Amino acid sequence: MTVYGQGMNEPIAPSEPDNPLPSSSVEDVMRDELAYGDATLGTVGPILGHLVLNHDHSLFSDEIVARVRGMLASVAHQLIDIETVQAGSIERKPGDVKGGGEGDAANSDLEIKAERLESLTNAIAADAGFLQHCHSLAIEYQLAAHLKARNSLDPVLSPLIQAMIADKDKSTASIAMATLAAQARFMQQQRRMVLPLAELRANLAQHAVQCWRSGSSVTDDDMLTKIMNAQRSASDETRSRLGLIRQLLDTMARTTSGGLAGSLSIPHAGLSIFISALGATGGITREDAALITNDRQMARLALTLRGAGLQAQAVQEQFHYLHPNIELPADFDTLRPDRARDMLGARS
Repeated sequence: MTVYGQGMNEPIAPSEPDNPLPSSSVEDVMRDELAYGDATLGTVGPILGHLVLNHDHSLFSDEIVARVRGMLASVAHQLIDIETVQAGSIERKPGDVKGGGEGDAANSDLEIKAERLESLTNAIAADAGFLQHCHSLAIEYQLAAHLKARNSLDPVLSPLIQAMIADKDKSTASIAMATLAAQARFMQQQRRMVLPLAELRANLAQHAVQCWRSGSSVTDDDMLTKIMNAQRSASDETRSRLGLIRQLLDTMARTTSGGLAGSLSIPHAGLSIFISALGATGGITREDAALITNDRQMARLALTLRGAGLQAQAVQEQFHYLHPNIELPADFDTLRPDRARDMLGARS
């Protein structure tokens, strides 16, 4: 929101008496500000309503919001750091530093970097898909921590991973070992609210890089290419944690008689593999799979698990971990998997 380049809350220099500000311009500015204010007020009700109705605030708790913001800032910070390393320093535009010594220049550099970090973070967050991805990771971490505290479930080493590490097939064992290491890193990164570029899907990494490029002051084509190549090399979707989990699930689907059934057991597969398997078998994104573990999506979770072929007892077992106080309807076992899928399809 600006008034001739200044924020609404910033002092506006008085116009010269002989050259008063045209009334039409003032009205246009105020009309724009009123529209912006109305739009802001329009979002208060839905968000507040959700927070009031969602008693445990698990989807939008202060912790979740802070973790999402931290991950967005982490991605922005990595992009700016790559530019700094490749270009040598952040370019200062003429007039950024007015007099003073080296200390003033250093302080100005810090201020410029802070402003760029904030601007880039906000630009990245403007993409709904990127925001939902970070949100799902925050939910996953929070739930994994709860399961560890409440049920003593190891968020890193699950029985399924342990069994696959011991598999005679070297390729399977290698993928399982890599997944174990990636899962350990994930838990550590989430504690620090960090999201490495290497963990981003290609489309998300592309969005982040495009946001950086749009706000970059680098004009030299050779340097720009050098920086972007460095950013691309920092992203490696094939070796990311979620990429490795997908490879494990593909291996299970090909080599296990029960297919992915074993991966839909939280105590056996672990929460992270469970969420990926829930998305794969339910025909939904992994982000949506993480969201339906919430207590406002219990019906969708039950139908998704039943639609994947789980018996009622197995579905109830997952609820024991996710929603321990909830019992499925007594006749839930009479619901056929195909009917469960039809019901989900009718709501999508």
